[in-house]
Amino acid sequence: MKNKKIISVFTFGLFLVVVGAIGKILKWEQASIIMAIGLVFETIAVLMFAWDKIKKNG
Repeated sequence: MKNKKIISVFTFGLFLVVVGAIGKILKWEQASIIMAIGLVFETIAVLMFAWDKIKKNG
């Protein structure tokens, strides 16, 4: 269950980054915010993955 959650958060973050990049090309005003939110989701996914690895080894 935990692994699917990490993949889901990572995929959603990646989707937001791609949408933000497309928005930058199309000069949307909200593109930077969308990309920033995507990077936050990516960071959360990495932290969840690292925490899971630390818990298994500890």
